[in-house]
Amino acid sequence: MEQWPFHDGNVHNLLDNRRIDFGHDVGHSLQMHSSLIRRLSMEQELEGHQGCVNAVAWNSNGSLLISGSDDALINIWSYSGRKLLHSIETGHSANIFCTKFIPESSDELVASGAGDAEVRLFNLSRLNGRGFNDGAITPSALYQCHTRRVKKLAFEVGNPNMVWSASEDGTLRQHDFREGTSCPPAGSSHQECRNVLLDLRYGAKRSLADPPRLTLALKSCDISSTRPHLLLVGGNDAFARLYDRRMLPPLTSCRKRMLPPTCVNYFCPMHLSDRGRSSLHLTHVTFSPNGEEVLLSYSGEHVYLMDVNHASGSSMQYTSGDASKLMTFTPVLNKLEHRPPLSGVFQNGLRSRGKTAAGIEKCRMLVEIAKRSLDNGTNIFHAIEACNEVLDGHGIDIGPTLRLECFCTRAALWLKRKWKNDAHMAIRDCHNARRIDSSSFRAHYCMAEALEQLGKHKEALDFAVAAQYLSPYDMASEKVENIKKHLAAAEAEKSNKASDGSHKGEPRTGRVLSLSDILYRSEANSDALQDGPRSEREDSDFDEELELDFETLISGDEGRDVESNIFHGSLNLRIHRRGDSTRETGACGSPSSSSQNGVAYQPEAVIDMKRRYAGHCNVGTDIKQASFLGQRGEFVASGSDDGRWFIWEKQTGKLIKMLLGDGVVVNCVQSHPFDCFVATSGIDNTIKLWTPSAAVPSMAAGGSAGPEAANVLEAMESNQQKLCCNREAFLSFELLERFRMHDFSEGSLQPFECAQT
Repeated sequence: MEQWPFHDGNVHNLLDNRRIDFGHDVGHSLQMHSSLIRRLSMEQELEGHQGCVNAVAWNSNGSLLISGSDDALINIWSYSGRKLLHSIETGHSANIFCTKFIPESSDELVASGAGDAEVRLFNLSRLNGRGFNDGAITPSALYQCHTRRVKKLAFEVGNPNMVWSASEDGTLRQHDFREGTSCPPAGSSHQECRNVLLDLRYGAKRSLADPPRLTLALKSCDISSTRPHLLLVGGNDAFARLYDRRMLPPLTSCRKRMLPPTCVNYFCPMHLSDRGRSSLHLTHVTFSPNGEEVLLSYSGEHVYLMDVNHASGSSMQYTSGDASKLMTFTPVLNKLEHRPPLSGVFQNGLRSRGKTAAGIEKCRMLVEIAKRSLDNGTNIFHAIEACNEVLDGHGIDIGPTLRLECFCTRAALWLKRKWKNDAHMAIRDCHNARRIDSSSFRAHYCMAEALEQLGKHKEALDFAVAAQYLSPYDMASEKVENIKKHLAAAEAEKSNKASDGSHKGEPRTGRVLSLSDILYRSEANSDALQDGPRSEREDSDFDEELELDFETLISGDEGRDVESNIFHGSLNLRIHRRGDSTRETGACGSPSSSSQNGVAYQPEAVIDMKRRYAGHCNVGTDIKQASFLGQRGEFVASGSDDGRWFIWEKQTGKLIKMLLGDGVVVNCVQSHPFDCFVATSGIDNTIKLWTPSAAVPSMAAGGSAGPEAANVLEAMESNQQKLCCNREAFLSFELLERFRMHDFSEGSLQPFECAQT
């Protein structure tokens, strides 16, 4: 499993190099060193909450930990004593989703945001002399101007006067403690809070080519610690947005919806930009410690790393239509040899020739290991990691021939593993291989197979024919014939559907809503609400009359399993809202975002992914975090729906550690500011504390039960199966069960709300 070292070096060498490299901070490197991470184990569980712990955060010096929970309590914990100091009854009437210390306030001010759409500020100095069970205290400030759940709070380093709140109502608001400590509830006749910094109620995009026209229900936000004018937000579409606060218009009220302001950058992996899936959304966005990178975590997808600074025309930037161009055959690509970026290559000074030669030999060995695994069909996961090590860890050292071989080998490995969107990763590798050698048989053949896996048979045929021309092996000819058969079958099926459709009655009118639209208010309930008074059933997802269609699709070899009495096939649940056919057209007097002054909408340029981190599962909750570990941010961590949390090496995406951290789901992962110490939380009502105290290093470890018996690969394979059963299907079965039980009461939704935050 562990055939090569990690890139943070040997601890002995790091200490020894202090005499040579005076500019290198050894303390930062050793805080989260791979040798320590591989010894992480659970030291203690903190008990003090009576519900899911949805938020944990450290103060600036790491002496205190704050947590928020479904029980509406804020708890303050001592790092040195590992004990509860204060337990505050906040007065929130719903789950607390975020809570943090206000910077530069001597850790006396804390803020919270919750599912009751409120932001509250508390002064801990009022607790002096009281016990740890402090009870209810009056908030120092109460902001009620949001109309939907507040999912995230953000702060500016060094600024004790402001807090920013991101809500599912599509607004990001700036609360200045110096201007006022309260505001009337949203919808009040005298409510005129001019604190809207970002109005994204017409900000969501179904795909890159589409203009923004729907409400972007914000799930996460972050402010750069190195350049605090930069603001990052993510919500219920595929695109994270970077804004420069200095370039935003003045604060406004929520009375009138505005067109979304221009952002500095969009971030989205290219293969997710044109999917048009309403269920695809971000659960967490964050800056790296140095502010040069961002990390995005997707529901039903993976975690992605991207660069903040990329000049126009960079190979990491793309526009609408580039994804389809990547899959379209062109006889000759640009004769631009693919080379890795230079950033991060010379982290410890210039490499010596001896080290470079040793690196090249190591890369040759790793490629051979990967090829043997491909031929034998074994250890596919570790073979992919070997290729990642070559291309991402030593790419600057190797020449085009070895790079070409590694790209083609990794593409074939992606196609054999078949995790979610591995075929898209194979297409990237094949494209890069063709940029090195446009006459590579393997690049064309693997591209054809990847496109075939994606159901793009016409495009696959072009590459298969090219592969047959370049090297007329039997396998290429067989591939061409198979694709032609699939094309013929697809055309026949299309003709049959068209024939069947002509005999059916007129379809129902009205817009078909996805389950995410209904359950998670991706359009903020209804455009007709216009932020009016909140009704008693505001949080209910069934407050309008619905019509339901159930369709079962059974074809081919799908059918009834006689022994298990289960239907195999797909189930489509179509939910129609009556009289709702014009909501997407910009009705209700909304400003049109499809054109301005007669100018057609021009899709924005988007920054593409730099690295992908896979193995976990993010489907069940929409507060799941992905975090950088340590002051240098050299490692990436994420919670998972299987009760585990995962740690990867940032540079190569290599899995370092998998730990069992919850009985159900791990949502939050926060590393200590200065020590090798991690706090995690999730559905359990306890907080887990992790230290490098294991007797021996390992890739997998459990909690108090010790090393896991389950195989690492089996756990990741199980997670990938859950990802393939996406959030829409996950919610379909939950909703179908409600219909079967005829349980539509608002109270009945609360357990589901808690479990699927």
